[in-house]
Amino acid sequence: MKKIMKLAFLMSAIALVISACSASKNTVTGTPNVSRGKFTGTWTISTVTYESLVENAVQTVFDQGPPASFVGSTWNLTNSGNGTYTMSNGTAQKIFWSVNNATSNGQAFQFKKIYEGEKPKNVAEGYQLVVASNDGNTMVLKTPIAIGSTGTGYVVYTFAKK
Repeated sequence: MKKIMKLAFLMSAIALVISACSASKNTVTGTPNVSRGKFTGTWTISTVTYESLVENAVQTVFDQGPPASFVGSTWNLTNSGNGTYTMSNGTAQKIFWSVNNATSNGQAFQFKKIYEGEKPKNVAEGYQLVVASNDGNTMVLKTPIAIGSTGTGYVVYTFAKK
């Protein structure tokens, strides 16, 4: 009986250690997962930079235009998941967004474009960006871009909350 109790205690201790060490950290950046509430609000992309990529190597993002064309775009994200982004040239796009805490790259911001008459549940394709940071006032999201067969570069978007 003592051996069974010792074994049960040992198994419980191991399970506790494993759960205590499990990640609530983003595996790419080491930043903690950010609550959904910190994403809601009106955001403006202030800069677009490149990480491990040559500038202008990416011609189109979000099937919309070059990354630089998103500088100055305004993103309105409601708590319900509905949202819009408006480019500086006036082009507006409805989206449905969410935060995914269970990706291989850590926490991700994901969205689907929604067109007239569509429902988000019927849209299968979308975009997923790695959450590098979000303190509620400044947010950095990164679009992963495959480099050859072994590497990944990123288009990095820095958002400022209005």
